[in-house]
Amino acid sequence: MAIRVMKFGGTSVADAERIHHAAQLVAQEGEPGGVVTVVSAMSGVTTQLSEAVHAAERGDLGPADHAVLQVRSRFDEAANDLISQPETRAEVREAAHAVLEKFLAVCRSVAVLGEATPRVADAAISCGEPLVGHLLAAHLRELGREAVFVEPEHLVVTDDRFGDASPRLEETRERVEERLKPLLERGVIPVTGGFIGATAEGIKTTLGRGGSDFSAAILGAALPADEVIIWTDVDGVMTADPRRVDGARVIGELTYAEVAELAHFGAKVLHPRTIRPLVERRIPLMIRNSFRPEEKGTRVVSECPGVPSGIRAVTDVGDLSLVIVEGRGMLGVPGIAARTFACVAACEANVLLISQASSEQSICFVIPSSDAECVQRGLEEEFRHEIERRQIDRIRAHEDVAIVTALGHGIRSSAGAAGRVFGAAAEAEVNVVAIAQGSSEYAISLVVGASDQDRAVRAIHREVMCV
Repeated sequence: MAIRVMKFGGTSVADAERIHHAAQLVAQEGEPGGVVTVVSAMSGVTTQLSEAVHAAERGDLGPADHAVLQVRSRFDEAANDLISQPETRAEVREAAHAVLEKFLAVCRSVAVLGEATPRVADAAISCGEPLVGHLLAAHLRELGREAVFVEPEHLVVTDDRFGDASPRLEETRERVEERLKPLLERGVIPVTGGFIGATAEGIKTTLGRGGSDFSAAILGAALPADEVIIWTDVDGVMTADPRRVDGARVIGELTYAEVAELAHFGAKVLHPRTIRPLVERRIPLMIRNSFRPEEKGTRVVSECPGVPSGIRAVTDVGDLSLVIVEGRGMLGVPGIAARTFACVAACEANVLLISQASSEQSICFVIPSSDAECVQRGLEEEFRHEIERRQIDRIRAHEDVAIVTALGHGIRSSAGAAGRVFGAAAEAEVNVVAIAQGSSEYAISLVVGASDQDRAVRAIHREVMCV
């Protein structure tokens, strides 16, 4: 029996019409019981719940009350449209209202304590996905397909890093074998919520940014599935952001490594963690548009043997700072890089790019602007004695920079690829502040000023016109 995991994002389940459309996509699968469905919360709901929890920390329960009223109204309206049987509709509404009451109870506790720990926040903001899961399962039954909602915390086992948990894949496989396989064998469609897991002790966790996609990949690897499909609101992975670049188009096929690089350097379609569970088992991943299901989308696989080497996409990420540690006295001094990045780690900053002069007289790296002050302050303290002895001349941060990256497999062995990238930037009068080509053969990155970001992306895309 071929098994697919189908995941629907927030815009794809935003209201009754979109949930009905998602149900049709699931129901039309030819082999009954061959689909596991993973859903996000309705668009905007998780953000609304999160903001309400933070308001409760300040003692303000108004946003929580408002969020529950608004979410309940959206849910009830969708339930009235999607479920015709009064008894079923009442059962689903009762389950949903109980979830929202628990959310309110958590917010009241937060208001009393004046603090929302990551564990408490996970319990609160994970309420949106079960609401959609109950609705979709009930509507699938109305369409004539056996379906049941399975609580996601009963499937995905994680560590206890609340807010950004990592899966324990072997224990998850055991849960999936126990709870999902029997349903599939009986021809039942399991529907579950993305973004949510639980520790081995049963304490609810969330998987962080991109968590619903990640959930689908985890379950796909645990089954194992023959294919994982991410239904979203774009036609697939594109050669550039179509809102900013004329002529951007869908890339029909990409490798796991290419998609991971794209996601790392700013492409919003997929989070890098989504790929990891699928790579070992070589499970294909499809990215398709639920609003335009006739489009083929992008297929992500281990290899694309028929595709020539070269640049295939241009992506970018902004709101960054370039931090530079420099000094003639650094030459040959051991441990400078290690101490530098220990300071970065202490600020929990994510390093997107590193470049070091061959003379060892400077190290520069790019981090989110929100972390720059902490990192610079930490470095100045760490190297206080070296600065006094003039081994390090200065530590400075260039704010308002961006990374523009040309991606594709075989770039390192593709003659002239780098020249075309830098030539396009020069012709567009873009000032390149730093460059990096990593040890992989998939990316060439330029650090540019934020004011040059869009111009650089358009110029490079126009030059390479990605294959």
